[in-house]
Amino acid sequence: MDFITKVGSADTCKADCVAVGVYADGELTPAAQRIDARSGGAVRAAIRSGDMTGKRGSVLLLRALPGVAAPRVLLVGLGKAAELHEKAYAEAVRAAVKGAGSGTRDLALAATDWAVRGRDTRWQAQLLALAAREVVYRFDELKSKRDSTDTFPTRILLPAPDAAAQRAAALGLSEGNAIANGVDLAKRLGNLPGNVCTPRYLGEQARVLARTFKLGVEVLDERQIEKLGMGSFLSVARGSEEPPRLIVLKYQGGGKSAAPYVLVGKGITFDSGGISIKPAANMDEMKFDMCGAAAVFGTLRALAELKAKINVVGIVPACENLPSGRANKPGDIVKSMSGQTIEILNTDAEGRLILCDALTYAQRFKPAAVIDIATLTGACVVALGNVNSGLFATDEKLAEDLLRCGRAMLDPAWRLPLDDDYQDDLKSNFADMANIGSPGNAGAVIAACFLARFTKAYPWAHLDIAGTAWRRGAAKGATGRPVPLLTQFLLERAASR
Repeated sequence: MDFITKVGSADTCKADCVAVGVYADGELTPAAQRIDARSGGAVRAAIRSGDMTGKRGSVLLLRALPGVAAPRVLLVGLGKAAELHEKAYAEAVRAAVKGAGSGTRDLALAATDWAVRGRDTRWQAQLLALAAREVVYRFDELKSKRDSTDTFPTRILLPAPDAAAQRAAALGLSEGNAIANGVDLAKRLGNLPGNVCTPRYLGEQARVLARTFKLGVEVLDERQIEKLGMGSFLSVARGSEEPPRLIVLKYQGGGKSAAPYVLVGKGITFDSGGISIKPAANMDEMKFDMCGAAAVFGTLRALAELKAKINVVGIVPACENLPSGRANKPGDIVKSMSGQTIEILNTDAEGRLILCDALTYAQRFKPAAVIDIATLTGACVVALGNVNSGLFATDEKLAEDLLRCGRAMLDPAWRLPLDDDYQDDLKSNFADMANIGSPGNAGAVIAACFLARFTKAYPWAHLDIAGTAWRRGAAKGATGRPVPLLTQFLLERAASR
């Protein structure tokens, strides 16, 4: 799908279809008013007849309106004008893309006059590109017959009222499209099955990404990982025949001396739970346990495409968590790269065991901040469901910026506590710490407290995406979150420099 913008009006756009907004109270957006005037009141007639109510997400396709250049006009319901918030805007864009009809290749989407309080043209264009790309995404590369996308437009035109608006829209479209490319990469990697997307495969994909966008890349094998002293990471990997990989990607868009931001993504390409094995129901979804790693790949891709003026390092510890004679056992004690020892009370709390070594490894880059992304705990799903990712942070400004960027990109997070009082639950009689706390006691918080013990050297945030990284049911599949949140955050940090 291509996106373009130019100065012009919806009523004069030469496209297969032009989409304009209608509010639930009968009010028309400026573009709809112009089309109504040119067509002799066709838009208001549709409202009076009850064919178009303006209900959020509703659509009505009108054909061959007199005085209008496009052969089709799509009326898009925006809901009540006072309630047109960010989510409603994105929903309206998706409805327009779906409702344009199979004969529409070029869709002129007059969305710059869909007024969302506090949001500008650049934001509108960003979200338009993201929402439109979400509609047309398909994961069908492993099917014998590909799914058809012939019913969707292949090009979207965003009319702008003047040159300044056009420049803002063009910037927003390029940003939104690049973020969508990153989201699609994260979705693809997440959706691939565990017999395809192995740690070695992730290493290969890192090299492909590096070649395409001229990134620095290192893919460390088991011997090199062992030489680093990553005993906690390796203890998880040794339960599988599939060898682990430590993947390091480097994007150098800022000055040579500028401290990088480091993203650490959990890369468990399949999680059976190990000896503490999971129930069989829904275990197929444990291929999604590497969605943190996928988000790191997707974010770096988006930043590199946009040539963002910032330095970013992506670190992905990748392995499988399987039961075998070599696997971790409850009661085992392992030594992390930091030198701290860990008593493993539950082998299904493995994500923190690989992340702690990656967080220690991140110190060598003298980072401006570190953000880890992980499908870490079922407790976070219980707490927040599939709407908000869980956010924990040791730095107030870092937390505030991540929350704000999440809201702006419809990729929200909710901050949870990281109080020192929770640390007592990780006490062990036999090692420096246990890898879990008391059953049923603030599991997402305890997991974050465990990770915090390895992040004293830098500002740090942790995103628990266990509830937001994929959907269940008929729409089962990876979501690509939190690529939009992370990319927007890093773009803003780049701009502030």
